Amino acid sequence: MGKISYRLFIFFYRVFISFAALFNKKAKLFSQGRKNLFQELSDDFKAHSGELAWFHCASLGEFEQGRPVIEAFKQEFPHFKILLTFFSPSGYEVRKDYALADYVYYLPLDTPKNARNLINITKPSIAIFVKYEYWYFYLKALKKNNIPILSVSSIFRKDQIYFKKHGSFYRHILKQVSHFFVQDYPSKELLNKISFSNVTVSGDTRFDRVVSIVNNKKEIPNIKEFKDKDQLMVIGSCWPEDFEVLVSFINEFPIKFIIAPHEIEEKFMQRIEKDAIKKVIRFSKLTQATAKEHDILIIDNVGMLSKLYAYADYAYIGGAFGAGLHNILEAATFGLPIFFGNKNYTKFKEAVDLINLGGAVAIADNNQLRFQFHQFMDERTYNIGSQVNRDYVIDHKGATDKIINHCKEILS
Repeated sequence: MGKISYRLFIFFYRVFISFAALFNKKAKLFSQGRKNLFQELSDDFKAHSGELAWFHCASLGEFEQGRPVIEAFKQEFPHFKILLTFFSPSGYEVRKDYALADYVYYLPLDTPKNARNLINITKPSIAIFVKYEYWYFYLKALKKNNIPILSVSSIFRKDQIYFKKHGSFYRHILKQVSHFFVQDYPSKELLNKISFSNVTVSGDTRFDRVVSIVNNKKEIPNIKEFKDKDQLMVIGSCWPEDFEVLVSFINEFPIKFIIAPHEIEEKFMQRIEKDAIKKVIRFSKLTQATAKEHDILIIDNVGMLSKLYAYADYAYIGGAFGAGLHNILEAATFGLPIFFGNKNYTKFKEAVDLINLGGAVAIADNNQLRFQFHQFMDERTYNIGSQVNRDYVIDHKGATDKIINHCKEILS
């Protein structure tokens, strides 16, 4: 029954996406990106020879988790070619030209035929799936061909279907995985309770990624001039719900702001420009000559956010008033006190940890944001929060080394 339901879900998902593509940009990219995909794969792999490692990421966030593993894998196994697949357009469209990947594609929908074709064409020697991605037919085809499957930076919660009485089919999906590298001990314990022993607590590879950002930071044109001698708050992955809470704070506090919208949508950027009473400019129009004249900078591109935190004194991270908090580690590694909404953040361990340690604050509204910001304006409080966040990131790095050591064992 579980397999039938799964196949029906994939079928109706394809129908829904085809219909949504008529009026939704993301759905259109999702659908068009998979047209003639196997012909493209066949053409590209005609000249392929040697060994191949397949990395799969759902979207851009998972790519950032997988990136340190890809980089370390390529350094350890330079003779391997890298196949990188994405499920979502927000990952593929941003990273389709990623330099370390030899082949980058959308992942075809999970059907028996698609899985067989992809494995037969690419013939990977190892498959590494990042965080949540467990596609039954792909995992089954990999296992049938004796290809090791690693799940890295994975995390589990007791409310997931794998741990329910009616979740036997989904537990069967997990059984295809050769080894799990989980982020924390509760995840390991949950897997142990359903008889999985092939589990290592490695931690989260995102810590390795953000440490590398600090170690390899590069100047961004005109940002230093924009900040000048003022204090600066970077508002990362900002949703309209976040802006609703922030707008009066932005207008009244005598510091500068960089706002990086979660989605680069013209309507939202126009709203920011309309509601702000300070001088606003978009990054695409920023020049060295005009940078100091403006107080609010809107980032109208994708891929720059992680580098912006190097210039900031404070960070607000969006998403918690909606679907869920976005990555706070990129700000933490630069030692920034961090603010975010008080709704959907509790499933993110680092958010809970940093609140308890004093480096981050969950705020309910504008008044609470003002109060908490004033607390961090005290030099001692600021320095404690800053050091807490830096230390937290350093103390949790090292997951990538554990994964690569395992790869060396199984590929030797």
